[in-house]
Amino acid sequence: MNFDNYKKYLEFNDEVKKAMEENKPIVALESTIISHGMPYPQNIETAKACEEIIRQNGAVPATTAIINGKIKIGLTEEELEFMATSKDIIKTSRRDFAYIVSKKLNGATTVASTIIAARLAGLKIFVTGGLGGVHRNAEVTFDISRDLEELASNEIMIVCAGCKSILDIGLTLEYLETKGVPVFGYQTEYMPAFFTRKSDFKVDYKINDPKEAAEAALTQWNLGLKGGILLTNPIPEKDSMDKEKIDKAIELALKEADEKNIHGKETTPFLLTKVLEATEGKSLEANIALVKNNAKLGAEVAKYLYE
Repeated sequence: MNFDNYKKYLEFNDEVKKAMEENKPIVALESTIISHGMPYPQNIETAKACEEIIRQNGAVPATTAIINGKIKIGLTEEELEFMATSKDIIKTSRRDFAYIVSKKLNGATTVASTIIAARLAGLKIFVTGGLGGVHRNAEVTFDISRDLEELASNEIMIVCAGCKSILDIGLTLEYLETKGVPVFGYQTEYMPAFFTRKSDFKVDYKINDPKEAAEAALTQWNLGLKGGILLTNPIPEKDSMDKEKIDKAIELALKEADEKNIHGKETTPFLLTKVLEATEGKSLEANIALVKNNAKLGAEVAKYLYE
C-alpha cells in the first residue's frame, strides 16, 4: 500500500502526532460507543475517562472517527463533544467507510472500521468494550459481524471483555478458530461474557501479564503470521452482573427484535438498549466499568508493543 495514496484522508491530532514522532505507545479507541453505544452524558464522560486512563498508564489515546470526510486519528475535546451530541453521525463499518469519506460525511467507527483506521495509521493495539461476532440464529440469518473478518485480516491486538453477550459466543469462537485468530484470556482460562466474567467456553491460552501478551503478538507478526489477536479481559468482579438476570433480559430483547424484524447494523444498538431498560440501567454501569478496565490493560500492553 502506498502511503501517498491515502495520507490526504488522514488527520492526526497534536497529541498523537507527537507520540508517533517520538515512538510512544498509542492505543486506538472506537467512536461508535460514543455516538451510538451510550446515552449522553455518559458517552462523553466515558470517552474522556478512558483516554485519561490510557495516559495515566503510560500511553497515548487515539480515538478514531470520520468528521467531514477526514479520518481522524485522535480527537480534540471539541470533536469528542461533537461525536457525543450530534445526530448526524453514521455508524460506519467497512462497507460504509469509503463512501462516507468521499462524500465528506460524519461517521462513527465500529470495531471493524477502527481496525481499518488503525491500519492506515500504523497502530498496533485497540481497546473496545466488546467484540462483534456471530449472531444467534446466524445459520438462518447469516448475520456475522464484519469485526471478525477485519480482526483476522489485520495485524492488530484488540483488548475487549469478550464478544457481546447478546451474540453466540461458541460460534464466534469457532469462526475465530477457522480464521486462525488466537484468543487469549487475561488471567483467565474462560471467555468473558461481557457483562459477566466468564462464559461456558474456554479461550485458547491464558495470559498472565501485559508483557506476555505483547510478546505473543510481536512473535506472531515477526513470524509473518498475518492477522490479529484477541485479548479478552473479564469485567472486574465488583462490576460483574448476575448471569441469570442478564440472560433473561437478552432473551426478551432477542424475541422483541425478531418480532419487529430488526436486523443488520441496527440489531446490536437495539438489543443493548432493551437490555439497559430490563436491567434498570445496571448494564450501562457494567459497560462503563469494563471499558475503563480494558483501557488500563490496553495501555499496559501497548508499552511493551512499542519497545
